[in-house]
Amino acid sequence: MAMYFEVHPDNPQPRSISQVIDILNDGGLVAYPTDSGFALGCKMGNKEGLERIRRIRGLGDRHHFTLVCSEFAQLGQFVHMTNDVFRAIKASTPGQYTFILEGTREVPRQMLQAKKKTVGVRIPDHKTTLALLSGLGEPLMSSTLILPGETEAMSEGWQVNEQLGNLVDAVLDSGDVTTEPTTVINFTDGDIVVDRVGAGDPSPFQ
Repeated sequence: MAMYFEVHPDNPQPRSISQVIDILNDGGLVAYPTDSGFALGCKMGNKEGLERIRRIRGLGDRHHFTLVCSEFAQLGQFVHMTNDVFRAIKASTPGQYTFILEGTREVPRQMLQAKKKTVGVRIPDHKTTLALLSGLGEPLMSSTLILPGETEAMSEGWQVNEQLGNLVDAVLDSGDVTTEPTTVINFTDGDIVVDRVGAGDPSPFQ
């Protein structure tokens, strides 16, 4: 069964965050809160963790996994950006956006969309997520926690624990999650395409 950690939304307890980080470092898969629903996450290079996410969500090889980063400076290591794209993303982060871009060689091959070799990146505006990422010291390989047959991300930690407690290694709950998804901005075909309108204002990219 998963370990269940409840933390304060404004001041997440360092001990609990540290314990979740230990689970990630040991190869675990965690369900954690973001500013756009719960997500499933594991450390970079954790192939089994990605496969567990695929099984839980019922995903195929066309799915865009997301690197969830703690700060803008991390993005250049993992995705290719022109100067214009660089400025557009910097002006909109942190926030409720996911950006689809061509991945660099630093991105684990298993994360890349099979045909286009692209990956999602985002910088959430959520204290618990940022505390987890800062303590880990690197991005999380992630996917929004939307179960097969559902259209919205899970938003209640107790429900995540009840339904997925035997499929993940930890559930981190700060009690402040909404179900509205990120706005997805796709930069990979030479044009700026809004793939999904969600919580982030799409107007700067239209």
